Amino acid sequence: MSSNPIDIKKVHIQDSFWTTKQELIRKEVIPYQWEVLNDRIPEAAPSYCMHNFRAAALLHEKKQSLGKAFVPPKYSYRGFNVLPDDPRAPKDDEFYGFVFQDSDFSKWIEAVGYSLATHPDPELEKTADEAIDLVCRAQTEDGYLDTYYIINGMDKVFTNLRDHHELYCLGHLVEGAIAYYQGTGKEKLLRAAMRFADYVAERFGTEEGKIHGYPGHEIAEMALLRLSEVTGEEKYAKLAEYFIDQRGRAPLYFDQEHPTPKGEEYKVDYYHQAHIPVRDQDEAVGHAVRAVYLYSGMADLARRSGDEKLFAACRALWKSTVSEKMYITGGIGATHLGEAFSFPFDLPNDTDYSETCASIGLVFFARRMLQIEAKREYADVMELALFNGILSGIALDGKSFFYVNPLEVIPKACHLDERKMHIKPVRQKWFGCACCPPNLARLVASIGTYAFTEKEDTLFVHLYMGSELEKNGRKIQIESGLPESGNVSIRVSSGNAPEPLTLALRIPSWCEDHYQIEGVNVSSEDVRDGYLYVNVPDEETTISLSFELKPKFVSVDARVNEDLGKVALVRGPIVYCAEEADNGDGLGSLYIDPRAEIKEEKISISGANAIALDVEGYRILPNEQGAEFISPLYRTWQGEKEEKKTVRLIPYRLWANRGEGEMRVYLSRR
Repeated sequence: MSSNPIDIKKVHIQDSFWTTKQELIRKEVIPYQWEVLNDRIPEAAPSYCMHNFRAAALLHEKKQSLGKAFVPPKYSYRGFNVLPDDPRAPKDDEFYGFVFQDSDFSKWIEAVGYSLATHPDPELEKTADEAIDLVCRAQTEDGYLDTYYIINGMDKVFTNLRDHHELYCLGHLVEGAIAYYQGTGKEKLLRAAMRFADYVAERFGTEEGKIHGYPGHEIAEMALLRLSEVTGEEKYAKLAEYFIDQRGRAPLYFDQEHPTPKGEEYKVDYYHQAHIPVRDQDEAVGHAVRAVYLYSGMADLARRSGDEKLFAACRALWKSTVSEKMYITGGIGATHLGEAFSFPFDLPNDTDYSETCASIGLVFFARRMLQIEAKREYADVMELALFNGILSGIALDGKSFFYVNPLEVIPKACHLDERKMHIKPVRQKWFGCACCPPNLARLVASIGTYAFTEKEDTLFVHLYMGSELEKNGRKIQIESGLPESGNVSIRVSSGNAPEPLTLALRIPSWCEDHYQIEGVNVSSEDVRDGYLYVNVPDEETTISLSFELKPKFVSVDARVNEDLGKVALVRGPIVYCAEEADNGDGLGSLYIDPRAEIKEEKISISGANAIALDVEGYRILPNEQGAEFISPLYRTWQGEKEEKKTVRLIPYRLWANRGEGEMRVYLSRR
């Protein structure tokens, strides 16, 4: 029997680490992003998101007032990303931004819904309600809701599924509407999302006369399955199943929609995970965000339907992703060419793309795999990505962001080398393509639904964070020292006539099974797939866990050529990096000794407390003693001149909060 996420309203996060992050989202990020979506932050790239909804609403109202005299706009292709000639004065009746700009609102409202579920805020709710009113005003009578075509002409609706993201916008609208409904009980946006989904369901299918295509950018699949669960309407699950089953079937739809030069067809469909049917896919390929969104929908459908072949494909794709194509930070999508997966074991550090959204999608995929089978490998990766490759994407003040999360940065190269210009040495206020900041906000706001899942008699604890929740008539209070300490306390009340309760507690792989437990009697037989199953007595019970949390060096598979002879430093689930602010420039000249003692020191960076790690190492000094070989650039080798150096490393998530400078995760070893 599969497990389900805990109701967002029933999990109260009270954690020294994650509460700070959620408060940042609630107090700083959500208000800031609302200002950005309305183009009121002068130093940020313009969004035009809410402008487009206003333009579409005005067009709709014009149609209603003119009746039969209204002449609808004729579709005119205006480019994938449209900017006005004068960004300070966009025209009221024109669309601007990327074709998927509507989705920024949907992700913002999703974060708002999750925040309101646990922290009621009348002013924020009023702002959100007014925004929803505007969005709903833009919806057409038949339910269609995508401002790009509403403004530019409806005669080309669903004619460019590969590129124009209408179904992607549907998916995010559904996710946002569900979150707002669950957080507030208000149905207006949910009804609008259902009408849009109904419109799509009428247009797509295998029947003659219907569109036989599927999303170019996936997310509608998992969103529709969730909509079916929330509403009880099977038609939404059937639509999701259609999109998943139809993908990759011959004749390939995108090749028909966009005739491609002979020999290039496979590359295009490979990029969109549409090269072969999904049940036959066993390697993570193409655009990384699209891929993990698809895999999440596949896992949801496999859980719902019991389709073993589909789940086998999910397992194979998971293995391909984490065993061959994932960075130590939980980043995926190594190349900026198509924001895509590269070939197995190609994980360069200085050109690493690792889009924030891709790590977020990996968390989605991991949680869904956990719902099907509770294996710690999924939760370990989820935790790794959350603490490292995702939180690195946001500044400590919540007002600037990384789209790309590399493992090595030299600012001069970012500015002057076009191969690395996608790498930013400092976080940006916003992006024209701004998928990552609101995506990060909605994930952190809903973190409790990733920490725990449940089935009838069992609560699965996947992530240890201070929290309060109830299960089977028992109040459960968790105190966690992570990520600074490995101490966890779980108190379970006695309750009135409590039902049987089992706690499934993850034993993280980073502790290498070195842990202690007190308060209950358990044996090795109670550990299955990395989870300790504890049958909680009827009386009040306190369980104390202590996971060994010590720094250690990690090397990578020898097939990753970029990191041969190098090591990374980790402490529990936290990945560390060296920064110029602590070690000076020229980080590539540093060597560390993996046999040396590692010292810990509590520090504060821009108000954020953390543990720094110091290790003895060396710095190679310029050597000008050897004879020149052809030019002064080369000299005969006479050994390195070096000096001892204590190398300081800080948590990767905190880099670039002290100004522009070099950064490096992997350091050469002696």
